[in-house]
Amino acid sequence: MYLFIKRYFDIFSSLLALIVLSPLLIPIVIGLKLTGEGHVFYLQERVGFKNRIFKIFKFATMLKDSPNMKGGLITTKRDPRLTPMGGFLRTTKINELPQLLNILFGHMSVVGPRPVMQKSFDAYPDDVQKVIYNVKPGLTGIGSIVFRDEETLITEVKEKGGDTWDFYKNQIYPHKGQLEKWYQDNISFFTDLKIIILTAWVILFPKSDLVYRWFPKLPKRNF
Repeated sequence: MYLFIKRYFDIFSSLLALIVLSPLLIPIVIGLKLTGEGHVFYLQERVGFKNRIFKIFKFATMLKDSPNMKGGLITTKRDPRLTPMGGFLRTTKINELPQLLNILFGHMSVVGPRPVMQKSFDAYPDDVQKVIYNVKPGLTGIGSIVFRDEETLITEVKEKGGDTWDFYKNQIYPHKGQLEKWYQDNISFFTDLKIIILTAWVILFPKSDLVYRWFPKLPKRNF
């Protein structure tokens, strides 16, 4: 019953969001077309439901050849490869909104573990790899809320001369994995609803600890 309700909610909410947000999305499409390199969407392979690969939609925020430029797959807050609109779109998370199409098409859900690239998936501990995508990946999720400052963390590591990939592999991904295992142990429509509310809340109040007050047994971050 939960899965049926979740899918119905995904279809309804993604369609409604696309309609309601069209006054915002259309100017962004035009702006991206007229700035940077003129490309609007960025399609990237991600690991999804049952560890199958699919293509995720995003607004283009980086130069087309950015994966082959200095910095590789890791993006920092003041990355020189960002397009003129890229920084704003990433900070506000508006660049993720085209994934409403992925939700509508059934690749994703509104709430679930964020879909990652294969290299990032391989960085998860083995026990996490086996279970993390037993549910559909989400536009938002508990990991997105707890690590809403991810780019800031990576930027600080880079500015201190640290190894950003090592930080991802040994700090961020192990903890994200524990968060997503917690989500599957506590999965319910009510949990999803609270995660949706918290997603909007932390955009407005990024330093809030409301997530730990609403979910007191959530594994806590220590960095």
